[in-house]
Amino acid sequence: MSVFTEHNAETAPAAARRAIEGVQGRFGWLPTPVALMAESPQLLAGFLSANAGFEQTDLAPLEREVVVLAVATTNECHVCVALHTGTLTRLGATPELIAALRCGAALPEPRLEALRRFTLAVLEHRGAVPDSELDDLLAAGYQPRHALDVVLGVGAYTISTFANRLTRAPLDPPLAAYAWTPAA
Repeated sequence: MSVFTEHNAETAPAAARRAIEGVQGRFGWLPTPVALMAESPQLLAGFLSANAGFEQTDLAPLEREVVVLAVATTNECHVCVALHTGTLTRLGATPELIAALRCGAALPEPRLEALRRFTLAVLEHRGAVPDSELDDLLAAGYQPRHALDVVLGVGAYTISTFANRLTRAPLDPPLAAYAWTPAA
C-alpha cells in the first residue's frame, strides 16, 4: 500500500488541478506519475515549469531526448524510460539509437554520443564537469549554452525520476509497449 494518493482533477489539491487538466489534455489521459506528483502542487508545478523551459532550449527534440534518457536510465526510472522511448519512436529515432540509449551503450552518431557522455558527466560529477568533458561537447559542435541547457534537463528529469521512484509510480497501460527494467 502506498502512502501517496493517485489524484485526478477532482481530488487533487486545488493548486494542482489546472496542471493536471493541462497534462491530461496534452496526453489524452492522465499519466499516473503526474497524478501522484499532484500530492505536492509545488513539485508538480516545478517539474512542469522546468520541463517547459527545457523544451524551449536550443537543443533539438532528439537531443533533448538523449539527455532525458541518460538521466532516466542512470536514475533507473522505468516510467521515464518508457515514456521517452515512445517520444523517440514518434520522432523517428532509429531502433539502434533507442536500444543504445535504453542500455547505456555508446550512440551510433558521434555528436549525440558527445551529448550523452556530457550529460552523464554532469550527473556523475554533480555539475563539476572536467574540462575535457566540456571540451568534447564543444568539439562536437555544441555551444556553451547547450552545456547549461543540459543542466536544466538534468534538473527537470531528476525531479521527475526521483518523484516517480519515491511514489513507486506504475507503468501506465499506454506505455506497456516501451516497458524497461534496469540491467542487473
